[in-house]
Amino acid sequence: MLFQVGEKVVYPNHGVGVIENVSSRSFGALDERFYLLRLTCRSLTVVVPVSHVVDLGLRKVTRNGEIDKVLYFLANTACKLHSCWKDRFKENSDKMQSGGLLQIAEVLKSLLVLQIAKPLSFRERKMLDRARHMLISEIAISRSIPAPEVAQMLQNALTKASLALPASL
Repeated sequence: MLFQVGEKVVYPNHGVGVIENVSSRSFGALDERFYLLRLTCRSLTVVVPVSHVVDLGLRKVTRNGEIDKVLYFLANTACKLHSCWKDRFKENSDKMQSGGLLQIAEVLKSLLVLQIAKPLSFRERKMLDRARHMLISEIAISRSIPAPEVAQMLQNALTKASLALPASL
């Protein structure tokens, strides 16, 4: 998958970024192309080899159709919970690494449901916050609307499922 300078992309588990530059470097006889990616949430710059884009899951920002599926899921779909913390954390970590918007919504909703039954561990609270941030930032960029408006949209969907979007940590 090739990206252009200025294109907005999602770097799984880190969020939305902008391709700032495409460069080449030589390592002996091997030439490798790299994307210089600036993550919008932390102003962090990441260098991603073009040959590893698929392995890392770097992808274009989600389109509106997928966002509608996410909102429907948050409002209507039940989610399964693992009773074992280790299995639950592993599954949620894998979903966050996948970088798919629907998988991130699954993590958010499952942790919100779990939070009703018992307090979340520190690592699960951090994951919930990261999932919240990633959903809000990607939907805001995809639909070109402010983050507070997206947070309200997510809250409206979650209210239908008797859940509440937490404030950022």
